[in-house]
Amino acid sequence: MKTIEIRELSADQISDELIKYKREQLNLRFQRSSGQLDNTARVKEVRRTIAKLKTIQNEKSKIQEKK
Repeated sequence: MKTIEIRELSADQISDELIKYKREQLNLRFQRSSGQLDNTARVKEVRRTIAKLKTIQNEKSKIQEKK
């Protein structure tokens, strides 16, 4: 997910996406431990997307606090 796409989402949508990506990260961890993971680059991609979501979520919450 690109940063521009994330910035267009509302706070609730960002939270939903964050939950979705955390579940995917958990599933990827299980797949890696059992040796079933085919696309190892997906782990890095999901981890970075989670970081983007958290960063933008934090930015939006700080903006709300200032208002």
